Amino acid sequence: MRITNLSAVAAVFVLVSPLPGQTDSAVIRQPSPLFTAHDVLELTIHAPFKTIFKERKQESSYHPAVMQYPTEDGSVDSVEIRVKTRGKFRLQRRTCNFPPIRVDLPRKELEGTVFEGQNRLKVVTHCQNGRQEYEQQVILEHLTYQIFTLLTERSFRTRLARITYIDTEEDDDPLTRYAFFIEDEQMMAERNGWQLLETDQVPPWNYDQGALTLVEVFQYMVANTDWDGFKKAQDQEICCHNLRVIGDPAGPVLPVPYDFDWTGLVDRRYAKPDPSLRIRSVRQRVYRGVCRAEEELAAALPIFNEKKAAIYALFQTQAGLEPKFVEESIEYLDEFYEVIDDPGKVKSRMLRDCRRVGG
Repeated sequence: MRITNLSAVAAVFVLVSPLPGQTDSAVIRQPSPLFTAHDVLELTIHAPFKTIFKERKQESSYHPAVMQYPTEDGSVDSVEIRVKTRGKFRLQRRTCNFPPIRVDLPRKELEGTVFEGQNRLKVVTHCQNGRQEYEQQVILEHLTYQIFTLLTERSFRTRLARITYIDTEEDDDPLTRYAFFIEDEQMMAERNGWQLLETDQVPPWNYDQGALTLVEVFQYMVANTDWDGFKKAQDQEICCHNLRVIGDPAGPVLPVPYDFDWTGLVDRRYAKPDPSLRIRSVRQRVYRGVCRAEEELAAALPIFNEKKAAIYALFQTQAGLEPKFVEESIEYLDEFYEVIDDPGKVKSRMLRDCRRVGG
């Protein structure tokens, strides 16, 4: 649904709780099999990657490929698919020699498999073939999505995979790397009982304030400043930057973040902070939430402590994540908890840097 400007109906969107009949975990569409399991999915994709990776523009073309995937009885089956490049910054050759891809799956042929119900899916790849930390950072970005899923069902689900890429145009050895699938945005909205709202801008007061504050504190937790929940980026057609808007035209309006490669938690080599923030590294946390009363911000913090053990367990039990990255991630999250557990630090390090907007 396309809405030109949500501010025209702002009065009906000043909500801090769901609509009658909805709950925080309201589920209309059940999650697909792909996103209900947490084991690492082993796949092989045969495709003309040399040709595919030459296409570095937004309007890339799909190319025929074959994907091999595991079946319920432990055997391996194959299906014809299509693959193309996608992305923006990571699509640039100077950033990634192995860019993100999108796969187009034949829905009818995959009934009864792990990919049942899926059609076109984004795949986050390892970006650089020759740098080991890039593959570890794929896992960290996947876990960043997982953190937000622990906090709310209004989130994009992901599934980690170990994909072997075989270039049908080259005699190179097969390349096996970690990657992850991201839930389709329409399916994410329907799973939560809402619809995607496409608009040019969303004033802060239009959002469900509890949902907005949760996103803002989460972005501070993972040290993400590469987002904007209120307006579109210059190269985008709809709002918002690295955030999708779901809900109902009659309210509520809910923010759902995505794309975390520029976070301090993931700490990609290419990630640089916006110069206007006056920080030297993306590892430095800056609270980009809307200014609000101390008690309002404090009300959003308990869930982070309630989920702390589960969040840490994501890293401590994740297959493929090396001990060094587990330790560094836990230490980095410890710094966040030191702030939110100290009212003085909440005031000096979060509220001090909040975004002041008109009402």
